[in-house]
Amino acid sequence: MTASVSTALLTDRYELTMLDAALHDGTASRRCVFDVFARRLPGGRRFGVVAGTGRLLSLLRDFRFGDDELRFLRDERVVDAQTLRFLEGYRFTGSIHGYREGELYFPGSPLLTIEGTFAEAVILETLALSVLNYDSAVAAAAARMSIAAGDRPLAEMGSRRTGEWSAVAAARAAFIAGFGATSNLEAGRRWGIPTMGTAAHSWTLLHDTEADAFAAQLRALGDQTTLLIDTYDIETGVATAIEVAGTRLGGVRIDSGDLPIVAAQVRRQLDALGARGTRITVTSDLDEFAIAALAASPVDAYGVGTALATGSGSPTAGLVYKLVARQDAGGAWIPVAKTSTAKASQGGRKTAFRVVEDGIAREELIVVAEGFEHRETPAPHASARALQVPLVIHGEIDAAAEGRSGVRAAREHHARVRAELPLTALALSRSEPALETRYQSG
Repeated sequence: MTASVSTALLTDRYELTMLDAALHDGTASRRCVFDVFARRLPGGRRFGVVAGTGRLLSLLRDFRFGDDELRFLRDERVVDAQTLRFLEGYRFTGSIHGYREGELYFPGSPLLTIEGTFAEAVILETLALSVLNYDSAVAAAAARMSIAAGDRPLAEMGSRRTGEWSAVAAARAAFIAGFGATSNLEAGRRWGIPTMGTAAHSWTLLHDTEADAFAAQLRALGDQTTLLIDTYDIETGVATAIEVAGTRLGGVRIDSGDLPIVAAQVRRQLDALGARGTRITVTSDLDEFAIAALAASPVDAYGVGTALATGSGSPTAGLVYKLVARQDAGGAWIPVAKTSTAKASQGGRKTAFRVVEDGIAREELIVVAEGFEHRETPAPHASARALQVPLVIHGEIDAAAEGRSGVRAAREHHARVRAELPLTALALSRSEPALETRYQSG
């Protein structure tokens, strides 16, 4: 069995220097509550999508400081000997509650609430944000594309447009938010996402003629494969495809041109040749707006790459990790919050609910506790759905959120909660959040 790789240095230096100082001044053991939330939704979007939670929990399992990590910190003089001894035995023994993966969120929604000592919790900031900010940005873009596509299937094809491991994360987030397949084989292996892919333009260019390339692909993959018809001339490509494959050809792919016009021309030509069942897939730098513009076109499926893997103009979800409550020197709990201009936060331990009336989501209700008693589960609230679930309790991670089963559960949950959105939330134009966030003392 392959040994786990430590994730402990996937962090910013200032987290360890704060830990070092806190161990010296005696505040490291103070119990604290941190929230992960967004002050606003990027790009004027109407909702956000939580993604990356299962990945984060798995990375938390491996957040250990081994000999190599400790040696680096010592050699670089990042922390002193006392802090190195603390890190040598570091294990997160606190608790994390949060929104289920696939859930929708709005400004102020406490996606994660991390409770533990300052020493335990502060050094998780970068790991949590680096995972959730990217995955949630991709998931929000994917959800918008899924809404624009309607019942037409979407495939994720962005691996060549981002980092190699970000590509795997992007495929996972897209699948949770409504995509049906990915071109990335590692995502297929790791997360159980269906994979797809046939041939690129280089395949056609390799052969002496387009007909030779098509014939070879058909021999290898059968007549239900999809032929790429725009390496040269599209009209000729369609004619050659049907001449070689016959009218039972599974599909053709278009990767260039004015897609609404080209798709209509290709459909007419296929129908005229008797290939009425041959599907048309389009790619070519699609985003949610291009997909929406193709709604009336005879397109059967979409492949999306660059826009998806980069968050379609919003490459980060803008999430932050802030201290919202702590114990004082006497052990009493007090709320704390930033008051900086445009960066103010809401102090206090929070419990989140989605107010749903007649099956339609109406409001995000955040109850701010007047006391700071620990709750294993959110307190009930009339006519509202509790949004937070236990993810880590006293250091024990809920394995149900991890792995392939966690991905499938998140996908199913996302479909359910997206169906609760009011119709105005499904528009792609820039606007205010679809639901208002209301704070209430309780």
